[in-house]
Amino acid sequence: VQLQASGGGAVQAGDSLRLSCADSRRTFSNNAVAWFRQAPGKERDFVAGISWRGGSTSYADSVKGRFTISRDNTKVYLQMNSLKPEDTALYVCASHRGPYPSQVPQDYRYWGQGTLVTVSS
Repeated sequence: VQLQASGGGAVQAGDSLRLSCADSRRTFSNNAVAWFRQAPGKERDFVAGISWRGGSTSYADSVKGRFTISRDNTKVYLQMNSLKPEDTALYVCASHRGPYPSQVPQDYRYWGQGTLVTVSS
């Protein structure tokens, strides 16, 4: 496994979590990285993405103002605040084929195994 996601858990609505995506083989040092999520019975949706140097970020409308993506040399983080029950999903990090993120899963080459986030009301 090249990308290892961690930090998920079961929380109450309004709580915060910080997810981490570790790059064990330096697959994303020159690439954009994004977080996607997939709820049971639903398609995989883009959540947030960050460019290879971290200077550009993008977010899904549903998480703008609540989630923040960041990165350092070896990890990408997703700070999730004011969590809602509809945020419940398996969160997966992915390494893009190029330096800038997109919302299209097919543009991503490497995927992690995901970390589960459960938000109860």
